[in-house]
Amino acid sequence: MTKNEVRARLRAQRESMSVFEVENAAVDLAEWMYRLPVPVDEGATIGCYLPVGSEPGSDAMLDALVDQGFRVIVPVVPDGEPQPLGWAAYQPGAPLATRRWGLSEPAAEPLGPEAVAEAAVLFIPALAVARDGTRLGRGAGYYDRSLTGTRAVRIAIVYDEEVVDDLPAEATDIPMEWVLTPAAGFTLVDA
Repeated sequence: MTKNEVRARLRAQRESMSVFEVENAAVDLAEWMYRLPVPVDEGATIGCYLPVGSEPGSDAMLDALVDQGFRVIVPVVPDGEPQPLGWAAYQPGAPLATRRWGLSEPAAEPLGPEAVAEAAVLFIPALAVARDGTRLGRGAGYYDRSLTGTRAVRIAIVYDEEVVDDLPAEATDIPMEWVLTPAAGFTLVDA
């Protein structure tokens, strides 16, 4: 199957999930944020995303990170052609704006693409992750373009059934180091 065929199948699978399944998974993922798989200094920067639709997670994931004293940054999608993501500081309860593709982003001043270099850990959305760390995203390559400028630990977040044996990959795809799922928690990939 091509990447687009796999994406279409996975999107349909997600859209068939009940609100109850999505919300229960979000609660589990937020709880995992209190058990990070790698040591992270207090006050360190962690990158995460604000989920939309049936994407795994909720803002409670980010709130849990802030609760532990971490500085949390979230992606800001730039206008125009795909390029590295910008970033903005996240604070619980701070105003969010709905922007490109219906994504929620902080209304705060953007920090620019270089802010990702400060991150110790990055939680990255995916449609699926292979056991070797290959990540299948939405297809525009924003994250792959952004991850080249950081040494952060890369953790993809997916539903448990979205961890698969293999996925189509390209030379520009940046592999993940860990996968986080609602039931299994953190799993080190077999790179």
